[in-house]
Amino acid sequence: MVTVSGIGSWPGTDVHTTLLTLREELTDPADGVTGMPYLPELPARGPGADMLGRTAHLLVDLPVDLQPQGWRLTARPGGDAQRTGSWWRQDLDELAEVFSGWNGLLKLQVSGPWTLASELWLPMGDRVLSDAGAVRDLVASLASGIDDHLTRVRHLLPEAALVVQVDEPALTRVLRGEVRSASGYRRLEAPEPEYATEVLRAQMTAAHEAGAVSTVIHCCAAEPPIRMLHECGADAVSVDTTGLSEQRWERLATAVEGGTTLVAGAMTPEADPASYRDAHDRLVQGWRAVGLPLARLDDLGVTPVCGLAGASPRQALALTRATVHLARELAETAAG
Repeated sequence: MVTVSGIGSWPGTDVHTTLLTLREELTDPADGVTGMPYLPELPARGPGADMLGRTAHLLVDLPVDLQPQGWRLTARPGGDAQRTGSWWRQDLDELAEVFSGWNGLLKLQVSGPWTLASELWLPMGDRVLSDAGAVRDLVASLASGIDDHLTRVRHLLPEAALVVQVDEPALTRVLRGEVRSASGYRRLEAPEPEYATEVLRAQMTAAHEAGAVSTVIHCCAAEPPIRMLHECGADAVSVDTTGLSEQRWERLATAVEGGTTLVAGAMTPEADPASYRDAHDRLVQGWRAVGLPLARLDDLGVTPVCGLAGASPRQALALTRATVHLARELAETAAG
C-alpha cells in the first residue's frame, strides 16, 4: 500500500478546522493507498507554536524560555513556554474529539536532537551543541519527552496506530560543522558520525518502546545524509526527492533493499496541483534508474516536499489533494 501524508505544518491558527480537514482528506484516499493524518503544527499562532518551541516544551526536566536569541534552557519555564503548554493542551483535546474512535495511522512530529542542539541555548552560554554534556542531557530528556507524549496520546486515542516523525532540518549543517557559535566567529565542532547516528537511534528506540508502530526520520536539507538516516534505526526515511543526485538515489535504493521505507517528498508548494503526474514520472524515473522494481512502489510513502505553513489554506488543501492523486497513480503503477 502506498502511504500518503504531510510533513507537519499547516497555515492558519484554527487547529479544530485543520484536524477536520486532515481527517477528511487523508483517512479514506483510495484502493491501494493508505492515508496517514497527522497532528498539525500551526506556527502562525506565534512563538511556541512552531516545531522547535513545541518540542522544547516536551523536554523532561529541561525548562525553556524564549529570549531574543531564541529558546534558552532556564531554571523554570517562561511565559512563552507556558503559552506553548496551553496550545498543546488545546491541540490534544481537539485531536481526541476529531479522531475519536480512530484506529488507523496517526503521525506525530517532534524536532530531532541535533536540530534542537543547534537551536537551543544554554542558560548562560552558547548553543547546546557547544557542550557535549549538555547534548547528552538533551538526548535523554527528549527520549523521555517522546515517551510521555506518546503515553498521553495513546490514553486519548487507544486504538490509533501512532507513528513518530523525528524532524532534523539542521542535521546536514551540524554534520558539516556549519553551525556558528554565539559570537559568529567560529564554527561549532561537528559530532563524530557514529555518535550522531547513535543519538538518532536513541530517539527511534524511545518511540518504539513508548508504543509507536513506526518511526520516520525526516531531513529536508538539499543534501541529506541518507546513509546515516538509514542506519539510525528508523523504519522510514523522509527526504525531498525532487532534486536528488544519482548517488543519493543509489543510497536510497540500498536503504529500500535493506527494508527501510522511502517517504518521498515529491510535491512542491508552488507547483500546479495537476503536476502530480509530473511528480509521478520523476519518482518512477529515479526508482527505475537505480534498479528498483516497480512493484516495490507499493511500499512507498509520499508527501509534499516540506511543511505547508507558508502556503495559503486553499493552496495547502490543493497540494494535499494533489499528493493523494500522486499516491493513487503510484499504486496503479505498482500494480502494473
